[in-house]
Amino acid sequence: MRALRLQEWKSEPELVEVPDPTPGPGQVVVRIGGAGACHSDLHLMDDFEPGAMPWNPPFTLGHENSGWVHALGDGVTGLSVGQPVAVFGPWGCGTCARCRVGVDPYCENPAGAPVPSGGGGLGLDGGMAEFELVPDARHVVPLPEGLDPVDAAPLTDAGLTPYHAVRRSWAKLPPGSTAVVIGVGGLGHVGVQILKATTAARVIAVDTRAEALRLAEECGADRTVMSGPTAAEEIREATGGRGADVVLDFVGADATMALGVAAARTVGDLTIVGIGGGTVAVSFFSVPYEMSIATTYWGSRPELVEVLDLGARGLIRPRTTTFALDDALDAYRQMRDGTLDGRAVIVP
Repeated sequence: MRALRLQEWKSEPELVEVPDPTPGPGQVVVRIGGAGACHSDLHLMDDFEPGAMPWNPPFTLGHENSGWVHALGDGVTGLSVGQPVAVFGPWGCGTCARCRVGVDPYCENPAGAPVPSGGGGLGLDGGMAEFELVPDARHVVPLPEGLDPVDAAPLTDAGLTPYHAVRRSWAKLPPGSTAVVIGVGGLGHVGVQILKATTAARVIAVDTRAEALRLAEECGADRTVMSGPTAAEEIREATGGRGADVVLDFVGADATMALGVAAARTVGDLTIVGIGGGTVAVSFFSVPYEMSIATTYWGSRPELVEVLDLGARGLIRPRTTTFALDDALDAYRQMRDGTLDGRAVIVP
């Protein structure tokens, strides 16, 4: 089969021929219907040096995957050939307390995982190929009726990651509350939809680009603010001087973290989702009292089931552009240039 593989750090991936995978006991081969191209893939290609991760190339890219069950290994039950499924991307050890409840991103025994702190497309072969080998059937999630694999693929990360970030703050998002989304890109525009679908909060979207703010409005944002020196003041004015109960930073740069602190309310949450490399100073007087600052990574398997349900019901729908496998490199070029419309989904 053909596969788009990262052969070494700081290089462009290559489309090459590799053997078709065969499932061993407990494993599943998925015929890929859609594989999402994620901005974090660009970090793999452009930024990471040997030793930066506990794994190295070569491997097939693609950690946002959906399709149909193609083959089942011995002992696999509850799935059938031809069944539409999504692939839960982070693959932990399967035996620690967190993995047992589906929280593989925070696996406490990474040395026992198929690849430490990674998964398909992140150290092991992912879904930018005709087939993907999933090393444990528990990572294969049946799709709800009415959800196409092409639409489901980006939900496994671009949906799951913001969903987890929003869900952890549900208690702070009752009627009368305000949530701020900083960065209305591939994840942020889905974050706006998730807030509108699952909370009663008023949503304020912030970005440097007018077209991104228009997208935020299309996704249900109640107000948009152009990022800049007056953004925090505008957010405070819009909240009666109190500030936002929850700030979701989908950029993670110095400037956006500083904005999050300046715009947040006491006892609020600042959740950093973006990996822009920024930092924020935390001291007794530098942040609002009792403010919680957290980073998140992906989400849990039970949360993916919930995300897929929202997707099947049309409550969240990432804006996507599809590309053939032959054109996958063009998708990444558009991502680098900032010209990509929504999320890219590779269709082998």
